[in-house]
Amino acid sequence: MLLRELVGNPRLGLRVLHGDEAALERSVRWVYTTDLIDPSRYLSGGELVISGLVWRTSPAESERFVAAVAGAGAAALAAGEAVFGGVPDDVVEACRRHDLPLIAVPEETSFSDVTELVVGAVAAARGDRLALTLSRQRELLTAVASGLGLEDVVAGIAASAGRGCRVLTATGREVAASAPVPLPVLERMVTTFLTAVRLPAVTRVDGAAYSVFAVGPASEQRMTSWFVAVDGAYPDWDAETSDAVSGLVAIAALDRARRGEGLRVARDIADDAIELIATGGGDRPETAVRLRQAGLDPTGPLVVAVAAFVDRPDLVEAARAILVDAASHVTPGDHPPVVGVRDGVAVAVFPGDPAAFAVALRRLEPALGALRLTVGTSVPYGPAALSGAMQEARHARDLARMREGALPVVTGAELTSHVALLAAVPDDMRRAFAARVLAPVLDYDDRTGAGLMVTLEAFLDCSGSWSRVAERLHLHVNTVRYRIGRVEELTGRDLGRFADRVDLFLALRSL
Repeated sequence: MLLRELVGNPRLGLRVLHGDEAALERSVRWVYTTDLIDPSRYLSGGELVISGLVWRTSPAESERFVAAVAGAGAAALAAGEAVFGGVPDDVVEACRRHDLPLIAVPEETSFSDVTELVVGAVAAARGDRLALTLSRQRELLTAVASGLGLEDVVAGIAASAGRGCRVLTATGREVAASAPVPLPVLERMVTTFLTAVRLPAVTRVDGAAYSVFAVGPASEQRMTSWFVAVDGAYPDWDAETSDAVSGLVAIAALDRARRGEGLRVARDIADDAIELIATGGGDRPETAVRLRQAGLDPTGPLVVAVAAFVDRPDLVEAARAILVDAASHVTPGDHPPVVGVRDGVAVAVFPGDPAAFAVALRRLEPALGALRLTVGTSVPYGPAALSGAMQEARHARDLARMREGALPVVTGAELTSHVALLAAVPDDMRRAFAARVLAPVLDYDDRTGAGLMVTLEAFLDCSGSWSRVAERLHLHVNTVRYRIGRVEELTGRDLGRFADRVDLFLALRSL
């Protein structure tokens, strides 16, 4: 409601004591009646403040009251004439100094009549706006249901609003955008989304403002969600722009739900593929079939990544969603990452650069708080060595757990142990090598239960110390010597020789 409409109502008999034609074009958002000397804490801007002036005992108090009302952004002051037989001159002068429109309310006009008129007009306007908003959102939803893509929705809203719009994931991956943004702006948008106490929020880069809106319920973890970022500060927008952006947020939520449903359908296939790889079947034909069914081309170099929250097994699905998002930064659009869960950790298989994958992941660090997400990746390997790549990724994550920070990421390129060497060997060759070296020992244990394998592993882990092995396994030293002697007889290796000891160590790690 405009001030002009209020004072133009003949039934109320209101008079303008201060305010020009431009002031009468002010919009009244609500009405607030008060006799407090300082009501500013209860005002949020745009109100018509009605007062009987019972607080006034001196011109100084008039100055104090008017300054508080004007400073809070009120649209105007409606002052009752009943107490003083008119509006005191010092109140009028204070309103002139602070450029606050002043309206006199005659004694015969009740404040409730003024309030009823304003509230009725504002409520009607809000109802009309709500109806228009719902109509626009229905039109958008109908268009989307008919096949309009999110990219088209973003482009249309950006054109109608005259400002850049984009839908982004928590790692800054572009889902749809009217125009790209520079990297520093993208990083600020992501950080604002992940850390703002309340959303929507406004962030600024080099003087330019950007508004960030959450997509989906407020209770959802932000690090697995989407957000909408639009040029400009949302409090300054007109109603039409605000409604258009609200529609975009709703459509983005719908699109995200659709994609999430597709991921849930493919989840069982992904889990099967990860299980085959984890159990040494990375080079089997059925593994390639599962990867193809999940949409991934298994013929090129592939990276394996594992991730989990430290001491939070309940967040394994969040870890899965994070890997999907981060890996999608580096995978071609027609070959999405395959992400499953095994042994309490999320595992991803994808083509792409593990270093770029790590950069995307680290954008989530501001959202973790007291949580720790540790991640390990392999270097790219051919499909015949996928099981070894998973071992390398797990080893890299073990190393990440020993590092500081909320989100340490270790890549296979940082590993210098035998794990990297074994991972580069095709899975069938590693299994064949282990079988040739250790098959006689395994068979002997199966027949007799002699515990030779356990003793051998402890012997190598204790650097060949008889006494430490005996202490660890609670055996007599002579028993340890006897068992190691049997291992040497069955394998044809001399554990006193470094080269033979390395053969047995690598064979154990290749099982």
